[in-house]
Amino acid sequence: MIRVWRLSALASPLTLVLVLWFAVEAFAAWVAATELPNLSVATSVEVLARDGRLLRAYTVADGRWRMAVSPDAVDPDFTTMLIAYEDKRFYSHGGVDLTAILRALVQAARQRRLVSGGSTLTMQVARLLEDSGTGQLKGKLRQARVALALERRLTKAQILQLYYQVAPYGGNLEGVRAASLAYFGKEPQRLTTAQAALLVALPQSPEGRRPDRFAKAAALAREKVLAQAVMVRVIQAEQAHAASGEAIPARRHAFPALAPHLADRIVAAAPSMQRHHTTLDAALQVRLQELATQAVAAHGDRLQVAIVVAEHKSGAVLASVGSAAYRADARLGFVDMTRAVRSPGSTLKPLVYGLAFDEGLAHPETLIEDRAMDFGGYAPQNFDKIFRGEVRIRDALQLSLNLPVVALTDALGPAKLMAGLRRAGVTARVPGGKPGLAVALGGVGVSLEDMVGLYATLARGGVARPLHFTQQAVDKDAPGLRVMSAVAAWQVGDILSGVAPPIGAPVNRLAYKTGTSYGHRDAWAIGFDGRHVIGVWMGRADGTPVPGVFGADLAAPLLFQAFARVKRKLDSLPLPPPSTLMVANASLPQPLRKFRPRHAAFTAADAPKVDFPPDGAEVELMAEGILLRVRGGVGPFTWLADGKPVVVSARGRDQLVKMLGPGFVELSVIDSRGQSAQAKVRLR
Repeated sequence: MIRVWRLSALASPLTLVLVLWFAVEAFAAWVAATELPNLSVATSVEVLARDGRLLRAYTVADGRWRMAVSPDAVDPDFTTMLIAYEDKRFYSHGGVDLTAILRALVQAARQRRLVSGGSTLTMQVARLLEDSGTGQLKGKLRQARVALALERRLTKAQILQLYYQVAPYGGNLEGVRAASLAYFGKEPQRLTTAQAALLVALPQSPEGRRPDRFAKAAALAREKVLAQAVMVRVIQAEQAHAASGEAIPARRHAFPALAPHLADRIVAAAPSMQRHHTTLDAALQVRLQELATQAVAAHGDRLQVAIVVAEHKSGAVLASVGSAAYRADARLGFVDMTRAVRSPGSTLKPLVYGLAFDEGLAHPETLIEDRAMDFGGYAPQNFDKIFRGEVRIRDALQLSLNLPVVALTDALGPAKLMAGLRRAGVTARVPGGKPGLAVALGGVGVSLEDMVGLYATLARGGVARPLHFTQQAVDKDAPGLRVMSAVAAWQVGDILSGVAPPIGAPVNRLAYKTGTSYGHRDAWAIGFDGRHVIGVWMGRADGTPVPGVFGADLAAPLLFQAFARVKRKLDSLPLPPPSTLMVANASLPQPLRKFRPRHAAFTAADAPKVDFPPDGAEVELMAEGILLRVRGGVGPFTWLADGKPVVVSARGRDQLVKMLGPGFVELSVIDSRGQSAQAKVRLR
């Protein structure tokens, strides 16, 4: 009997332990079997500047602002105040705070009403993730179960991050970052004590305490948070007193909308990405958007403007202004005018001159006729209807004369000009599909963005690299595509740097060109210094004429103002390449002293021809050089390799010339009457 009793006495504790063990295991299994809500919270797509600053954000599918944020991107004082007010034992409990629940039950029993809640931050996250309600017992039990499961699945930092993203702040605002941007106009990384306290208080009653609608209720709620923070010694009483005097925000700030047209394009190109890192400079973008608004303010309600700024060496776009304002107005502000296809007017002329220099057709000091000409029925005139007779090529470009550039295009051939545009990355649309001589005067459709890329090519020494505006992998060592020689590009830039600045603008070495399209529909100004290239377009988005508009009068001053907003002082233009021929007209080789148009009086039988090496041939490089031979023409002869003189005023028809190295080279020979011939060969 005694033995049985002893066994029973031993069995009771063991049974209790087993029961408890099974209960714990069952509870753990119950928690583990919890079906969790989706933890991948949809957040706003963001477009960021090069320094990480927010340029533009988009609401999530239901129209809410819910911004991604990590704990380290939130002011530590906010987190400390939040835990002190909402969940003092957040870091020690496992999702449910039994002490807080018991306290809430005792208080409710004594005062016969709910005085304080027992919900932890984890339980609040559970409720917000699946909207399980707050007052019903069933909802509370569900929140507790999900909270316990969350604590086993996530770290405390991850739970806090979810709270930071889904806590309600009134209206369509969710999460501390969206609230901070909307109510304070800044990121939550650095908050004042008053701002942190307000953001702690709002989620308890997000609609009833909205500061932009119920300032008094918001202030009272903030005071409670401050008082609690003082009581648990999170802040000093003096801090709380100072914070109490800070004004409650009376309105919501608009979310950033910098470079909206470009942001739309970037997001559309990669819709699955949440964050798009761009090359844009946020502060510069702000300054240029303000400049664009000012530029059209005094010109009626239809004039529009677009501006693009880039670093020409890297091709990185620093600012892109698609319109004066991103809205549906008489200016058609939603249309991105940086990509609109418009006539470039005279802004294509520098490309014509650069290609002509490379072909050996002209030099900046070459004389050319500015007189009435007829090109097979096409008889262009100068903008001012005045002919100046014989002028230097340099002056012809600086004065933007039409007849000389058409004569050069006739000698080059429009197809060569179109090929130059393609190599420079310009997508040009030709009316009718077949280019003619009018292309040189703007008879083609291009975009401002492409034209900025073309001028970046000139500034880069004739090498084209595509503009880019995202920080995705860009091959900085890629050689780029050569459009013209470094000498020709420098010569064009040197000429453009001598163009007189607009009235009131500083006298400097900005290389720039203006243009006005036919019918006064488009006004252009594009320029570069030693580092940046900027393009400005002004006109009407619907393509209707703007009476009296000229690029030099309207767009050029804006170009200089844009440069002033980029930097205080221009960067110096580069020095000329060593092989640049810098002489006066009298010292030029005879064929380059005066340009002779293609239809000049001479017979085809007299024209020179490259006899050796023949066009398309492969020639082996020898130590003593390669043989050049000309047939026909009248000596003396000048030979050029890729536009650079290698033999000047040679009497003989055979010349032995040393070349720099292997690769493709375009040879040109010019006789004493200005007749020329070319051959493209490969040296190996």
